[in-house]
Amino acid sequence: MHRRNLIAYHRSVSNNGSGANPPRRDLSSFRNKTIGFLAFTSLYTAFLYRSGGASSFLGQSGVTPDQTIAKAASEGMMTMVQTGRRFTVATWNIAAINNNPFEYWITMKENPAYEQLMVNVEHFLENPQEKDVPVSEVFTEDMFTRLDGQITKVGWTSVRSYWEKDFKDRKIVSQFMKDPLLGSKRLASMPDRITNTINVEGSDEPVCRPTVINMYDGDLSTMQKWWAAWEKFMFVTPLKIKTTTGVEEQVPYAMLQPIKKSKYPDITEQEEKDSLPLQTMCGAIFDAILVHMMNTVEKPDVWQPLKRTMVESLNKMKVPHTLEILENVYIKSDIVTLQEVSSSFIDQARNSVLGEKFHIIAPSNLDAVRDQNSVIFLNKETFPEGSTEEITKLVEDAFPEGEKVPVANGDILAITATSRDGLPLVVASFHGDTNGLATKPIVDATVKAMGSSPTLISHRLIFGMDANTYENATPGKQQDVLDFAKRYVEQGLTSCWGDTPNPKNYTTYNARTYLQPQLNKACKQDEKREKGDVNPKDFILFGQNDFDVVQTWKDNTGKKEYIEDMAFPTLRFPSDHGILATVLKPKNP
Repeated sequence: MHRRNLIAYHRSVSNNGSGANPPRRDLSSFRNKTIGFLAFTSLYTAFLYRSGGASSFLGQSGVTPDQTIAKAASEGMMTMVQTGRRFTVATWNIAAINNNPFEYWITMKENPAYEQLMVNVEHFLENPQEKDVPVSEVFTEDMFTRLDGQITKVGWTSVRSYWEKDFKDRKIVSQFMKDPLLGSKRLASMPDRITNTINVEGSDEPVCRPTVINMYDGDLSTMQKWWAAWEKFMFVTPLKIKTTTGVEEQVPYAMLQPIKKSKYPDITEQEEKDSLPLQTMCGAIFDAILVHMMNTVEKPDVWQPLKRTMVESLNKMKVPHTLEILENVYIKSDIVTLQEVSSSFIDQARNSVLGEKFHIIAPSNLDAVRDQNSVIFLNKETFPEGSTEEITKLVEDAFPEGEKVPVANGDILAITATSRDGLPLVVASFHGDTNGLATKPIVDATVKAMGSSPTLISHRLIFGMDANTYENATPGKQQDVLDFAKRYVEQGLTSCWGDTPNPKNYTTYNARTYLQPQLNKACKQDEKREKGDVNPKDFILFGQNDFDVVQTWKDNTGKKEYIEDMAFPTLRFPSDHGILATVLKPKNP
């Protein structure tokens, strides 16, 4: 009715708009109609402001909403109210596959041998005493001689001088594993990162370097067996690698990259020149110490089967377990936002029951190399037409000019969609950087993009995210959770946790063990809670005036249950982030 009266008013102005001066009564009538129009506009804007959409953005942007979309939005909200329909929304950072099954403390109550093994490793590295033997007793002179021969054979400089003058006499724990300078030079961690797990063309299974800290399933029960496998892997066996120019055969040593002093200033100029053979030697010593340590603290026929069990559940079965939880527990959700999703997972989800139930939307700038993408599932009954348009670029274009926001391809996905009730929505999924410094800029940019567009300003926003916020953030380096909450409230939004989330309402609980390259980040068994990543990181945001929360829950079991003070992932729950879900009911406009 309002829209028809508005059109009629414009027509009357046009009909009376001749060049002659109108009679006084027409002028009076024109004045009255003008006042009426302004009053209508004020009421209409107030209505939109109260009922959502413009309530968050109009005051900031001054953009006039597209009237057709604004009308559809208000009618869609009213239909939801009248029919009693609600949105069930879930968000989950499913976490990229971790190639090292031992990297994080896990809860494995069904097998006490795990906890004992990790405690034994901790004691070995924290209090080695007589076990802190010289490197040459573990990585022997014969091993080094064969290694140096392979190094010179491929055209690199011999590293015998480094071995003789330095590394052979270092103590394996105090002077090698725990040497901070060796860590800052990346001489052991760099070759591990590059050769730990290698995806090869034509195989579903990656090739793993013979070491403790990946999915390698060969026999490491003796140093001789380890060394024979390691030397063959690094210098003999060619692998088919997909590159930007096609498929090439490469032997792993050729994949190593020089360590630049410009990036790692602690490395000397001579070490920079020799960085390829030097990191190869350090990588070999590092792996040798790990194998020696494991066979010292536990029998091989105990720790190797335990590792295989962990690899099967945490690595190989990670995707099936993730799909199983979504299919069995969250299949009735209207919206699911996922983060750190691989391209392979997207394909498997589309070919599963989930693909029958949901429109599965991936970002147009999907990054298949880094392979950590944000994805949105839309229930096909709730959103029959699926996604209308991807607006990710609009959000990224709304970043502050000249400000570098730490966002990579695939981190943010924003789309529009229309529900079966005719309600236009912007649905977004976002994975924040480790320190959460991109989270506020992303929320600001999303609000700005919507508020700057006549067609988007009336859309309702539902935003699932791994915000990477912290209970006790380091000022200037990490995003504080309460500071983040202030920002989204300033932008006219609220969350499933309300305007002021409880900083102790955690959705992560993970801690690094001593079986990973960065020992400075390792947590003792009794320090997992104190020094681990136990933080309130996950959120579902929406307009303050759009929805009320009926129920919110978090889940670290895959059963809609959350066990506090439990480190995860577990053998059954495959992520280091809990699932967050909420039921939203529309506010009566």
